[in-house]
Amino acid sequence: MAQQNQKNKVWFITGASRGFGRVWTEAALQRGDKVAATARKPESIADLKEKYGDNVLTLQLDVTQPGQVQEAVKQAHAHFGRLDVVLNNAGYSLVGTIEEASADDIRAAYETNIIGPVSVIQAALPLLREQGYGHILGTSSNLGHITSPVIGYYCSSKWAFEAIHESLAAEVKQFGIKVTIIEPGAYATEFGSQESLKFAAGMEVYTDFKTQFINGLRTLERGDPAATPQALFQVVDAENPPLRFFLGSHGLPSVRTAYNARLAEWEAWVDVSDSAQGESK
Repeated sequence: MAQQNQKNKVWFITGASRGFGRVWTEAALQRGDKVAATARKPESIADLKEKYGDNVLTLQLDVTQPGQVQEAVKQAHAHFGRLDVVLNNAGYSLVGTIEEASADDIRAAYETNIIGPVSVIQAALPLLREQGYGHILGTSSNLGHITSPVIGYYCSSKWAFEAIHESLAAEVKQFGIKVTIIEPGAYATEFGSQESLKFAAGMEVYTDFKTQFINGLRTLERGDPAATPQALFQVVDAENPPLRFFLGSHGLPSVRTAYNARLAEWEAWVDVSDSAQGESK
């Protein structure tokens, strides 16, 4: 099947109830696209049906439930006849130092931030292969390249997310399927709300450190989520979209600084590194 026209796309979006998921769902519908919008709580997206009618299909979906993922993807594809864009957007941040977070805390975060998106990808790929095209998008973060204290496990989930999508891109290019990692900086979304944060049990020894860190976050300059849809549309409408795409102006400077520091450190230790090579066998 030939790829559809750049406009009038069919989207499958997870985490459509708030934040970027909600903004992008509504923006896609407003430009005339069709969207299978999913959320854990159906009532949180029920109003979309009232506003956009047959152009939207609302589905209950908890990405940590593989059976539910399979059913939702199949239902969306059957309903609209195709899927052009599969957008993994569901996720949350675990707040806690490396020492504080329990194995259960970490496991739950990874189930939502890593395993859940993989379940969606695995459910969608047979359908996209049969179509002969499709575009898989994943909402990562500039924290997929750099790290921050207190949310280290969230950062680690995004590093894994990045690696998975980079490998995926190489694997599915042969099928005409494109992959793009969306990497937002700080935005004034609900991502910092209690619904999008989970807190590890605290240890008194880190209280002051975490207080200073959280106070620092409050001073961050945040982008306007309403400014993002047109940039996203340029990516999904592109003939050759990028594998990685910074959303906002903060990502590239911060990552450039981080990588320059890494390269300098590797270079400073290169003689010691090379000495560990030994004789060629």
